[in-house]
Amino acid sequence: MKQENIKKRIIVGMSGGIDSAMTLYLLQKQGYDVMGISLRFGVWESDKNLIKENVCCSSGAFLIAKNICNMFGVPYKIVDVKINFNDKVVKYFISELNKNRTPNPCVVCNRLVKIQSLIDLRKKYKADFVATGHYAKIILNKNIFELKQSKDKNKDQTYFLSYLKQNQIKYLKLPLGDYLKEDIYKMANKLGIKVFNKTKESQDFCFVANKSYNDFLRENLKYQEGLIVDEKNIVIGKHQGLCFYTIGQRKGINLSNGPFYVLGKNEKCNKLIVTKNKDKIFKKEFLISNVNLISINKGDKLNNKEILVQIRYQDKKAKAKIKVLNSKLFKIILIKPKMAITPGQFAVMYEGNTCLGSGIIK
Repeated sequence: MKQENIKKRIIVGMSGGIDSAMTLYLLQKQGYDVMGISLRFGVWESDKNLIKENVCCSSGAFLIAKNICNMFGVPYKIVDVKINFNDKVVKYFISELNKNRTPNPCVVCNRLVKIQSLIDLRKKYKADFVATGHYAKIILNKNIFELKQSKDKNKDQTYFLSYLKQNQIKYLKLPLGDYLKEDIYKMANKLGIKVFNKTKESQDFCFVANKSYNDFLRENLKYQEGLIVDEKNIVIGKHQGLCFYTIGQRKGINLSNGPFYVLGKNEKCNKLIVTKNKDKIFKKEFLISNVNLISINKGDKLNNKEILVQIRYQDKKAKAKIKVLNSKLFKIILIKPKMAITPGQFAVMYEGNTCLGSGIIK
């Protein structure tokens, strides 16, 4: 037990999963005065939605989280953040889709709702820090907090934390960054916690069921049917609405003599551009806007620098060079082309093991 942590209170975001449970356990072991808080997020309230609770915070998950807190003798609270979630995550999601982009709600949620809500609760519960079960590390280097990749490279979640600001990560503790996922499972089993051995069904978005997604789009988006054209602008079919497609998509285009891939969108003419040539959806250069740098004060320090870039979660990082156009707009020049660089997604920048930050692909 670390003496300097005794009497320091920390709020642990409890999801009902193994990672948040072991985060609580490890921090208590380190000497912190721990309390658990589960956040109640919003859900698309519609008869067409096959889920009635947000999958990140179901009543079953809350019960598990409460039992874990009771097991370790720490206080537990549920805090409703549905309004904030709907205003800052769901509305962002709909807005981006209406602009024919492909958003990433998890990255935005971490910055604006999930982690920020825990930080905002610090004063109410007289806590010094907050913690989550993300696989990443935070290191203090010359009075600057740096976001580092976790020990378990297969589980590393710096991608989802890349839009956090310095004044957020200074309050954040991530104890799982020093562990492999298999070690966390072994630790839970050793403590007699078996409930986590069940695998949840895969779910792309926490607030709408996968099978209800197209219904969600139809009910919430402005769209109209249009023409599908090839690279020579020859009409070869009809699309349902540009918002239903993403760059590089192959399934769901419903054209004979394929396969076809989505190459681009002509928003002015409401045309979906497709190609049979898969090589055409590879690109070397793209812009990122709304750039967030975590531990670097000025983007100029990155100008002409060679870094690593990740264009989607679990995608392989690629070598690239940065051109700083202004503080919020960078050009990324890849050494080798990447497939399906998708507007609206986050491109995350790395130097070695350090996550520098991210920007939204234009």
